Amino acid sequence: MNKYNTLLFDVDDTILDFKKGEHQALNDLFTELQINDIEKIINDFKFINSGLWKDLENGLVTRDYVLNERFTILFKKYNKLVDGKEIEKRYRYHLNMQHEPIPGAYDLLESLYKKYSLYIITNGVSETQRKRLSDSKLYKYFDGLFISEEIGFEKPSKEFFNAVATRVQDFNIESTLVIGDSLTADILGGANYNMDTCWFNPQMKKNTTKIEPTYEIYNLMDLINILK
Repeated sequence: MNKYNTLLFDVDDTILDFKKGEHQALNDLFTELQINDIEKIINDFKFINSGLWKDLENGLVTRDYVLNERFTILFKKYNKLVDGKEIEKRYRYHLNMQHEPIPGAYDLLESLYKKYSLYIITNGVSETQRKRLSDSKLYKYFDGLFISEEIGFEKPSKEFFNAVATRVQDFNIESTLVIGDSLTADILGGANYNMDTCWFNPQMKKNTTKIEPTYEIYNLMDLINILK
């Protein structure tokens, strides 16, 4: 008998290749804005954006601040005053077009969805995540989506997972597994809620934190062996 019957999947860089999609969307955005050194400004954006999302996870800033100010902060570095909210809208348009799955995602979900209850847990923007999952044809595999923008709380907060626990049918901590690429959002959040966790680590990064996942996999299909 399988230990788990409910699987909670992160989206970005777990099911969909966010890094690749983000890079393409930024390239399209900065081309539209007629930026010369696109690779440099992309790298600057990623550095600033990563720091802001970490601050969001730690409760230091709000989601609105991250989304509305990140391009303002970026262009301020270049001594340019811009309408950050408007640039964010253009970026969101380009990002919504990106939906390439992580290798193995289709095969994994196809093999699981009739045997387990599958749910999405994501800190992403609602409109973007729903469109990308729909366009990628992955929507059909999931029994429900939990998106922080709709819930009002971010992973790894207990409030986020409380919302999941109260809405998943027949939810049981001991038979639920969290799968995600982020130690500080997915794995920490699941562990703080006393759920088993599976760290998806395709680049084989060294875990330099004190966060300890129950399992670690380097390929999505490796999850099958854990579930057996």
